[in-house]
Amino acid sequence: MSTRPRVLTLSCPDRPGIVHAVTGALVALDANITESQQFGDPDSGLFSMRVAFDAGASDEALRANLEVVASRFDLDWRMSPADEPVRTLVMCSKQGHCLNDLLFRVRSGDLPLAVAAVVSNHTDLAPLADFYGVPFHHVPVVTGDAASKERAEERLLELVGELDVELVVLARYMQVLSDGLCRQLAGRAINIHHSFLPSFKGAKPYHQAHDRGVKIIGATAHYVTADLDEGPIIEQEVERVDHRHSPADLVRVGQDVEARTLARAVRWHAEQRVLLDGHRTVVFR
Repeated sequence: MSTRPRVLTLSCPDRPGIVHAVTGALVALDANITESQQFGDPDSGLFSMRVAFDAGASDEALRANLEVVASRFDLDWRMSPADEPVRTLVMCSKQGHCLNDLLFRVRSGDLPLAVAAVVSNHTDLAPLADFYGVPFHHVPVVTGDAASKERAEERLLELVGELDVELVVLARYMQVLSDGLCRQLAGRAINIHHSFLPSFKGAKPYHQAHDRGVKIIGATAHYVTADLDEGPIIEQEVERVDHRHSPADLVRVGQDVEARTLARAVRWHAEQRVLLDGHRTVVFR
């Protein structure tokens, strides 16, 4: 019998016997467990687990066995194929470093994504999307026009539905999403932004950092929530800089860090390695 790789993720209140019950339900159907990681959070009392396995049994049979365990331990769980790319929509504005990095990694077979579309409030990056053969949608947003923003978000949700999108990646999309849209995309939208010590907001943050003599710059990838740039963090990275770095140098270093950080966060999400634990995440690398 041919087997198919699957991934099971789950969370529940921590108590003895969870691992034994879950693995037992899989092994009872001759599943071969290829990877298993778990974490019990002593602060929240939440138990999180990720199991990768191969099985010849049908989804129906596997789900029937797992439902018995779920009812016993009050599991919040999900089982998905591990060999299907995640249908993704990438949003951007004018800066193309994150978009280019993601599309190159997908083309190279380095990211398990199927990029269904690129959406932008500008047309600057249309040639880049065309180079990679990805449909480009210009959805303009007029600054200060609430009706324009509402129409843009409605169009975005239409595309998410029409294209069967599972993940939305904000690859330097320089618009703040409404609270309602954030709620509709909860747990399936990832954003990237710079992280400075101290923090600089507004126009030309790297120039502000240079003016203050910052020694560390970095990037944070997180899930999108209604709290601006405060969603559950998936990945962060920093680079040391010094007085020799010009503002242009800081921009270059910062863009490299942003692209790498976003790519790792997107990969881990696509591989179902990220589980929510309140306003934090558990990442099974």
